[in-house]
Amino acid sequence: MDTRIAVMSIIIENNESAEAVNNILHEYSSIVIGRMGIPYRQRNINIISVALDAPQKDIAAMSGKIGNLPGVSVKTAYSSI
Repeated sequence: MDTRIAVMSIIIENNESAEAVNNILHEYSSIVIGRMGIPYRQRNINIISVALDAPQKDIAAMSGKIGNLPGVSVKTAYSSI
């Protein structure tokens, strides 16, 4: 099956959702190339960037699960190759 390279940007504004986000990232750890998390304490938010290599349907499923959490925003950018 063809895979896509993507970068997922996650902003957590509700700290109560942080554990659920980490659980989802762990659930999909087999498609994660790498991740970087930045706690922005001045604004009381967390910013996470995740590089992925997977079928588009798997990336979309992961994004949907994360995006449905309260106080969490997610956007995904796909490579053209």
